[in-house]
Amino acid sequence: MIGRALLLALLLGVATPAVAKAADRCADCVTAGAASTTVHVPAGTPLAGYGAAKRRLLFPDVLGRYAHAFWFKPSVGQRDPITAKALVLATPAARLAWVTLDLIGVDGAFVRAIQDRLARSGVPATTLIVSASHTHSGPGAFMDSGLMGFVAVDRLDPAVRDALVEGAASAVQQADRARGPALAGAASITAAGLTASRLGKPLDSEIVVLKLTTPAGAPLALVWNFAIHGTMLSARNLRLSGDVTGLVSARLEQKLGVPTLFVNGAVGDVSPARHGEAAMVDTATALASAVEVGWAQARPAPVAALRIAERRVAMPAAAVSLQRCLGSWIPAFFVVPVGSAMPREASLVAAALGDTAWVTIPGELQTSFGQAIKREGRAGFASVFVAGVSNDYLGYFTTREDARGAKYVACATVYGPGAGACLTDAAIELVRGLRGETARAVSRCDS
Repeated sequence: MIGRALLLALLLGVATPAVAKAADRCADCVTAGAASTTVHVPAGTPLAGYGAAKRRLLFPDVLGRYAHAFWFKPSVGQRDPITAKALVLATPAARLAWVTLDLIGVDGAFVRAIQDRLARSGVPATTLIVSASHTHSGPGAFMDSGLMGFVAVDRLDPAVRDALVEGAASAVQQADRARGPALAGAASITAAGLTASRLGKPLDSEIVVLKLTTPAGAPLALVWNFAIHGTMLSARNLRLSGDVTGLVSARLEQKLGVPTLFVNGAVGDVSPARHGEAAMVDTATALASAVEVGWAQARPAPVAALRIAERRVAMPAAAVSLQRCLGSWIPAFFVVPVGSAMPREASLVAAALGDTAWVTIPGELQTSFGQAIKREGRAGFASVFVAGVSNDYLGYFTTREDARGAKYVACATVYGPGAGACLTDAAIELVRGLRGETARAVSRCDS
């Protein structure tokens, strides 16, 4: 049974001396550690995210003029530091390491490289989540895929990837060494007017703030979740940057003195309402203020449960539909298969820390899918959010209705119009399983 001190914490959400002592005595309660590190990629690393001519070299670098760039122009310094943040959560029965990086996305090979690096360093077996912020001004040249390299990331450069892998692994190691008894709580804040829909449909303006402190109330970690594209800096920008979300997290870390992890949401049809460097500073100020309100409102309490569930879902063969890219006048059978360039499996991880739950998506879900996951999840949890662009990148996932339009989000829905609903169902079932319900197994998605 929960003791009186723990019950008081749950009701009041404050770290009273009695609560602190109760948390320290709770052998099964969650321990947590966090770290924030700067990642130093080689000078001249290309930027990832835009395939536009403004970012591309006139000719690919077949003569080897640039050490790390091939398809795209080398970066010219950095606007702000590229970072890796880590949060490690553990109970006697479960361990989770969560890494956030200022990257456009990650692929499965990159995640496995971090896992291998952690294993070699002696970090115990841990469920790993690697979430990309989806900045379009972060470093490129780190993915295995030749297709992704040509489209938006540049050709794989081992020196760049090694720097990013080492930065992520180092953050996890530091966070693991810092682990100690922790309290956790979450709050939701609305940040309206900062984003715009690519499809002319309602958006999700919720920010979920997960707050972790020591039993004495000292800040330990902040996780904030919001759906926004990291495209406030344009394709003309050649300076490395975390874009608007990187700026928000840096401000929060400076003001609150706590490692701050940004996790993107169901971002497929979401753009910033404004663009440009001045607008980015203004938007960052508004977002940081909103997150601070959430941080102040969250009431951390001792947590005895960390539940984790994973599922792999078979995906149909990926292909580019010329009809979805160019218009309905193109016959539906005109498609360009991409073969092994895209994965045939999606990996989802769901986790629950007390009454807060989240689930990863390896790509960009449309807003309506993310809202469906949240709506279903709130039947058993006070706070629920989608961790988009996590553990792999499989492109966009739209509804069948919106996959018909000749728009970028429909063109980039390479697994077909039914895959988004299928992955959403799989995510919902994972979250249901976390709350003890019998979950229907979704093991395959059809196009």
